Amino acid sequence: MSSEPKAPRATKQRTAIAKLLEHADAFKSAQELHDLLRAEGAGVGLATVYRTLQSLVDSGEIDVLRNESGEVIYKKCASSYHHHHLVCTHCGLSVEVESDAIEQWAERIAKRHGFTAARHTAEVFGRCETCSAG
Repeated sequence: MSSEPKAPRATKQRTAIAKLLEHADAFKSAQELHDLLRAEGAGVGLATVYRTLQSLVDSGEIDVLRNESGEVIYKKCASSYHHHHLVCTHCGLSVEVESDAIEQWAERIAKRHGFTAARHTAEVFGRCETCSAG
């Protein structure tokens, strides 16, 4: 018996959601993705969207974060390595960023408090250059 994890099943819903996220320049909520799928004529339920999104997160294919209001949002990032995001609170644009300072701080603070195998996320919310100019 193999101990290898099973690859997620390739379903029409999984393919459709992955495709939507592949072309999105902003993080999207499950409800937004559900609305987009229904507008395209896909008969997919919201529960299926949530299950599919969780599967895509679990397999590392998409990123997930909480916006300022606490809503969970999703995006397919260009980077497969650990990174953070700048997210525009007006238009939703997100920019992937790396920060050695954040990495060092997280490691230092975890060590100071006796934590090991610590993980972290860091998102910065504000207005992008375009939205700030308008």
